Amino acid sequence: MTTLHLFSRSPLTESDALDGLTWVRGGDAILLTGGAVEALRPGSTANQALARLSAEAGLYALAEDVQARRLHPERGVTLIDYPTFVDLSVSHAKVISWT
Repeated sequence: MTTLHLFSRSPLTESDALDGLTWVRGGDAILLTGGAVEALRPGSTANQALARLSAEAGLYALAEDVQARRLHPERGVTLIDYPTFVDLSVSHAKVISWT
């Protein structure tokens, strides 16, 4: 059973924002929205944690939130829009929102 793990809190201001990453398994997907896209800042601890998981799980971020923060993510993250967010949600057996 695959799971979409949805993160929305900034790892720069909340130390436990990405604690749910320990539950990600092969075939799952990670979606960063809102402040959670700050995890894509190159060189950050959060970015390193995501890089370790990228071989196991798909990594997605809402393009609108990335652009609003003027981030330029490294390879390995797919920027998506809201219709694709819906598609991801229905294509996984379960959605967990780590808020």
